[in-house]
Amino acid sequence: MTADKPLRADAQRNRDALIAKARELFDAGDFFDLRFDDFARLAGVGTGTLYRHFPTREALAEAVYHGEVATLCDRARRLQATLPAAEALATFLRGMVDHIDAHKGLARTLATLMATGSGALAEGSQALEQAVTGLVAAAVKDGAVRDDVDAGAVMMALHGISAAHDRPGWRAEADDVITLVLDGLRRPL
Repeated sequence: MTADKPLRADAQRNRDALIAKARELFDAGDFFDLRFDDFARLAGVGTGTLYRHFPTREALAEAVYHGEVATLCDRARRLQATLPAAEALATFLRGMVDHIDAHKGLARTLATLMATGSGALAEGSQALEQAVTGLVAAAVKDGAVRDDVDAGAVMMALHGISAAHDRPGWRAEADDVITLVLDGLRRPL
């Protein structure tokens, strides 16, 4: 499969079915519990189809991750286009906590994949940081956010929230961290 040649409709459906099934298994926390060939059966495609699209488990996981990142980046752009800058930033960050909460299995799976040193995960993190940079820059431009803190600090807070997802009371604490971040970013009066 080359990036230049679009997939036939049936091949795209098969690829999408594999990604959707892998996404479900991420959320359930079962991604690493299955034999790789089982993904084909569960998605209703042949084993050859699985290997043609995703030669390894890591390649399949990276495709799921890229889809998640694309969705989050699109959300950041939509919020930036439709809301005042400070509200777009706050809505996005609170939505990230919702996303992490709803997809705890994804966080566990990604933590396992990060140990493999996947370059695709770094690319996704950079794309997400660019989206956050756009939100922060717009809020700085509007005068709602300090100009001496960059998006890297915000990303570090999000990574910390995600890494601590197994803590008791995680959700309330995660919401509190976002409140701290937003309060810390606010331009003093």
